[in-house]
Parts: sequence; structure tokens; C-alpha cells
Amino acid sequence: MESAALGTGRLGGLFGCDHALFVYGTLQFPEVLQVLLGRIPSLEPTELTGWRAAALPSRIYPGLVAAPRRLTRGAVLSGLAPAEWAVLDAFEDDEYDLRRVRVGSGPVWTYVWTAAADPADWQRDRFAAEHLTQFAARSARWRIAPYSASAEGASE
Repeated sequence: MESAALGTGRLGGLFGCDHALFVYGTLQFPEVLQVLLGRIPSLEPTELTGWRAAALPSRIYPGLVAAPRRLTRGAVLSGLAPAEWAVLDAFEDDEYDLRRVRVGSGPVWTYVWTAAADPADWQRDRFAAEHLTQFAARSARWRIAPYSASAEGASE
């Protein structure tokens, strides 16, 4: 028997709590997960082919866009409870769409960017060195009142 859907909107297609999420941007950092979820779920490094983590105009976080013959490094986040899915979904901008993709471990969900992206790739190491501490602090403030404003701290 299937369990109830996790929610409406982007989460409406998810059932139960055993779905994995491919993360390729700020959500691959334990510091960000800790402030958003209060814990660090299982993160398994992996790669996704046919996509790239694109830099976004005027943003410090990336968007996943289709890119044949390209590869995006990230991680599979698993063991999320329905309430955690809801937090992560609220954290993401409206320009993201939740879609199924296939990584080495099988089908997973991920947030795909649906608006304009830069031709350049997002630089994980640069983000970590220049923005991670401030981004995690901003994410913690967002978590205190997540629905009082748009997901300004959103990132995939």
C-alpha cells in the first residue's frame, strides 16, 4: 500500500519518505544541511551525466541545466523525512522544478533550473571559500522564519 503524498506543488508526486535527492549546489555542504534540517542526512558522492551546474545571474548558487556530454558532480541525499522534504522544497526558488533523473545508484529526484542561466559553470570550491559561511548563516536565519519571505536564501 502506498503512503500519502508528501504535499502539493512540486512535492505532490512524492510518496513516502524513501526518495533520494541529487544535490549539486549549496545543499551538498553539511553546514547548510545542518542549519536547514538540524542534522546531516546521508550524503553519497555521485555524478549526473547530461546536465551541468550552471552559474546563475546575480546569484551565488547554481541551477541544474541540460547539457549533453557534460557531467555534474554532486551527492545523493537520502533518508529524508517528509518534513525535511518540505523544508528543502520551501528553500528552493520558484524557478526550480523537481524532476526525476538517473544517477549511478538509480533514479533520484533533483531540482532543475527553468529560467535563464549563465554559460559558465558554478564553481563549488569558489563558493566554499568565498560564500559558504555567510550563506549558512543566512540559511539559518531563513530557517527560523522560512515562510515569511520568498526563498531568498534558496539554492539548490
